[in-house]
Amino acid sequence: MSIVQDFNLTTLDRLLRTFSERLQPLNLDTQLPQLIQALQADHLDLLPLPGQGNTLRRWQTLARVAGCDLALAKLYEGHTDALAILAECGAAHQAEDGIWGVWAAEPPDARAYITARDGDQVRLGGRKAWCSGALQIDRALITAWDEAERPQLVAIELSQPSQGLNIEHWQAVGMATTASVEVAFNDTPGTLVGKPGQYLARPGFWQGGAGIAACWYGAAEALADYLREHCRKPRPDPHADAHLGAVDAALYGARAALRECAAWIDRQPGVDASFEVRRTRAQVEQAVEQVISHVGRALGATPFCRSSHFARLSADLPVFLRQSHAERDLAVLGQQLAQVPAGAWQL
Repeated sequence: MSIVQDFNLTTLDRLLRTFSERLQPLNLDTQLPQLIQALQADHLDLLPLPGQGNTLRRWQTLARVAGCDLALAKLYEGHTDALAILAECGAAHQAEDGIWGVWAAEPPDARAYITARDGDQVRLGGRKAWCSGALQIDRALITAWDEAERPQLVAIELSQPSQGLNIEHWQAVGMATTASVEVAFNDTPGTLVGKPGQYLARPGFWQGGAGIAACWYGAAEALADYLREHCRKPRPDPHADAHLGAVDAALYGARAALRECAAWIDRQPGVDASFEVRRTRAQVEQAVEQVISHVGRALGATPFCRSSHFARLSADLPVFLRQSHAERDLAVLGQQLAQVPAGAWQL
């Protein structure tokens, strides 16, 4: 499966517009396959791989989708991330048709285990938490633990009857339609992908983490557009103008951080990008929080109550943003920074 390098953002925008302008929330159970199939028909799910000279274009695409619908972006990002992982692990031939996801969360109370193996074919037990799109997608890459207690990537098909879904704990309002439920495995078949530990060790792990920040940015940019349109009206509103200025400053810094990080990755794609990505995610997270605050204060309750698109983004974005671990991530960033030679902040 080849990666399309001349990715057409105009075609993507035209396709997404029909979904972002709808009056009702996107029904992922029925409309996700339709939309993904439309994307696949134009090869719009084959993003440039990170670190191959077009990382920024990849992130721009994720941002576009996020500005349309964050629940859609969550599953689209997972699908495109899975295709990139398969390519990076030398398993692109396993990228069968359908919608993919990546389930790699490792809470201490929910683990999947490899219980038997025959070559690259394995059987799974245990359970997996935070399985986004479990009700909508066709296949997933999951992390499971092998006999030596090492994390191993495994590809599974979700049509297997040996899997059980626990939806009781999913009570979300924001990001509700992603249905990030728990999946239990009972002698479930799967196929090994790559080597033990390769999922975390590959450069693409951190490169993909910055792609999540691009989704945050795209949603914040879409919210900011509502404020910009408000400020274009002939009636003077100096307070809204001040909020728009603050929003622009925040987005400018986040955009510059994403662009610099993408360029850094493309210059040295095989180097550990954890420090640069943590720094970029922190910058984007802070900017997005400022945008949410300023836009809400400037526009008041009206768009929350009368614009379906604005209301969905406003409900979904704070939840999606918590894919960051807040002060825990900042603490690790600070520890890394303390080991960087002097001059890290020079202009």
